[in-house]
Formats: sequence, structure tokens, C-alpha cells
Amino acid sequence: MQLDDEDERNLHADYRRKQIHIPAPKPMRGVLSQLLARRGYAQVQSVAGCDAAWREAVGVKLAADSRPGVVKRGVLEVLVRNSVTLQELAFVKVKAVKTLAKLIPEQQIRDVRFRVGALD
Repeated sequence: MQLDDEDERNLHADYRRKQIHIPAPKPMRGVLSQLLARRGYAQVQSVAGCDAAWREAVGVKLAADSRPGVVKRGVLEVLVRNSVTLQELAFVKVKAVKTLAKLIPEQQIRDVRFRVGALD
């Protein structure tokens, strides 16, 4: 009988060692926020929202030759087609920043930086 008890203890110990421990599921809100951050979907949505506000802030003519980019630490990066448009935007920059701050307060835009480059 001693042998059976020892075999049974070894069997139970072996069973406990081989068990697969499945962790508790993560909350869905955490998984979704990680996915959005990792894939950049939140930036795409914020850029789309900035696009309409940018058009309204600088006008259709200047918006045709410029495109708002990402907002980092309150600074909106704007890609500009050429230096002529860059100079025109420099004249309306203060007004544009104030308008953008009113139109999209969740972005907390405090400044705009321009960069000349290809838009297409």
C-alpha cells in the first residue's frame, strides 16, 4: 500500500507541474487603447479632424497648398508645397493658431511649425 500512496503523490505532483495556467483576460479598454496607439489610428483620426479645421483657419487657397500633420506637445506640424505658400502662411500664423485652438480644443494647439515638402 505504501507504493500506491507514493505513486499517487507522484502522479498528483506531475499533474500539477504539467498544468497550463491561463492568465485572466485583460480588460477590453486596455487592449483597444494599446491597439490604437500601436497602429496609429488615433493619429489618423486627429489628423482628419485637423484637416477641416486647418482649411477653415487659413482659407481654401492656402489650405490647397498645405497639409496639417501630427500634433506633438501642442505644436502642429504643417507640410507646405512651396516657399511662397510658406511665406503667406507666416503672415496668418497667429490668427490660424487662435482659430485652431477654438475649433479643436482637445488638441491643445499652441504653435504651428511649417516644413516645405512634396504633398503628394
